[in-house]
Amino acid sequence: MPRRGAADTFPPLMPKPVARRKTKKAVAKRFKVTGSGKVLRAQASRRHLLSSKSAKRKRQLAKSVLVDVTDVARIKENLPFG
Repeated sequence: MPRRGAADTFPPLMPKPVARRKTKKAVAKRFKVTGSGKVLRAQASRRHLLSSKSAKRKRQLAKSVLVDVTDVARIKENLPFG
């Protein structure tokens, strides 16, 4: 006897529920999508050992930079409303 899945439990007259994408909150906290669709991220090396870094280097690390093109699709997939 074949096993019945969740899709088989609905009566034939009821439509299947629409699958909805949820925003991955871990991704939403780390990335920002601009108005033109580009994805921004924070730079690394600004958490600790700051005394050995120059003020100029720390200032430049504070700016956001674009995410590499190879990662954009994966990030946008997890930000359906971004």
